Amino acid sequence: MKAVIEARGLTKKFGPLAAVNNTTFSVSKGELFGLLGANGSGKTTMIKMLTGQIKPTRGKASVLGLDVLKDPIGVRAAIGVMPEQENPPSFLTAEEYLHFAGSIRRMEKKKIKERCDEWFKRLRFQDQRTVLCKDLSRGTRQKLMFAQCFMHEPEMVFIDEPLINLDPVIQKKVKDYLRQYTLRGGTVFFSTHVLEIAEEICTSIGVLDQGKLIYQGKMNPLLKKRKRLESFFLELVGG
Repeated sequence: MKAVIEARGLTKKFGPLAAVNNTTFSVSKGELFGLLGANGSGKTTMIKMLTGQIKPTRGKASVLGLDVLKDPIGVRAAIGVMPEQENPPSFLTAEEYLHFAGSIRRMEKKKIKERCDEWFKRLRFQDQRTVLCKDLSRGTRQKLMFAQCFMHEPEMVFIDEPLINLDPVIQKKVKDYLRQYTLRGGTVFFSTHVLEIAEEICTSIGVLDQGKLIYQGKMNPLLKKRKRLESFFLELVGG
């Protein structure tokens, strides 16, 4: 499979601190790739660089063949992004926000309605359609942000800690959808510090420790050798 993410020497410094340090890797089309690391390891910074939200201090990256530095708007138009913080506009209802997300992607009104209906039903929050975003629970806001990420059926999505506030039933629905999405040819890049989730659904992983990518590989061969991801991860990071 061809690489749909390529990063070369990617570095981001905040003052003297390197949040991401000289990282080189690639992700192939159709992968469900998990970027694993403790809190503060640089996962969110990595996603923000790859999605054109912040510029790297040095290095380069491409997403779907688009140069992230030269064409960040093109990158963001081609992908879906779910941030770690659930921050839909407080003055919109849940349904208005999904309509807005579809309209800025230039989706037809009929298609927007179809996709809204689909996502409210899939994630079981139909009764929250007309509730202002500021009045939604954290879990419901997370459902909403997940739905907007996929509204326009992008080729690739970047998701930061996708399951942290969701109940077990919705977690399963999200995991099932991510698997189906990659089987249809989509690519998922998601970050998490919850190793059980990565072990369950990832086809490949990278391990980020203090800003450095210290491992990248396929999940199945790893589990055949090591049985559990947790023991491998702790061995890598010195836990």
